[in-house]
Amino acid sequence: MFDSPSFMEVVMFYTGIGSRETPREVMVAMYHFAIHMAERGLILRSGGANGADTAFEYGARKAQGKMEIYLPWYGFNGRDSQFTRPTDAAQTLASEIHPAWDRCSRGARALHARNCHQVLGMDLATPSAFLVCWTPGGKNVGGTRTAITLAKMSDIRVFNLFNHDISQIQMWLKK
Repeated sequence: MFDSPSFMEVVMFYTGIGSRETPREVMVAMYHFAIHMAERGLILRSGGANGADTAFEYGARKAQGKMEIYLPWYGFNGRDSQFTRPTDAAQTLASEIHPAWDRCSRGARALHARNCHQVLGMDLATPSAFLVCWTPGGKNVGGTRTAITLAKMSDIRVFNLFNHDISQIQMWLKK
C-alpha cells in the first residue's frame, strides 16, 4: 500500500498535526496512518499537543518509528523532547506568516515558531514530503494555520482530513 520503492528513496519526513478538537474517529485514522508510515521508515514531525499531534505520536511510537517532536518550551504538555524552544530563525519566519504577530503573547509566538520546525525541520531547510492535519471546517485556523501556510509556501502537499481521507493520501503516495 505505501511501499513504492521510488517514494521511499526520496521521502524521509512527514508532518502530522492538527487541532486539539480533532474528532475521535479522525484521531484513530491518524494513529493507524502513523503506524503505517513508521513501518515504512518515514519520520514523523509533530508538536506534542493534545488531539491530532498525540494521535500521530502514539501511532509512530506503537510501531517504534522515528519522530521529531518539536515543543515550544521545555516540559510543554508534560512532554520531553530533544527539540525544545524554537530557534530565532523560526520565530522570524513565523512572524512573517502570522497575520497578527504583534498581538501574540510570548507563548503563542513560541507555539507558532515551533510549527515552522514541524514543517521544515530543526534547520528550517529539510522540508517534510507532505503534511497531514485536521482543522475545524477544513479551514486554515489556529496554530495549524501557520504550518499549513508554510507548507503551501514551500510546495509541500497538504492533506486536511476534514476534506480528504486516508485513501486519498495512499493514492497520492503511490504516484
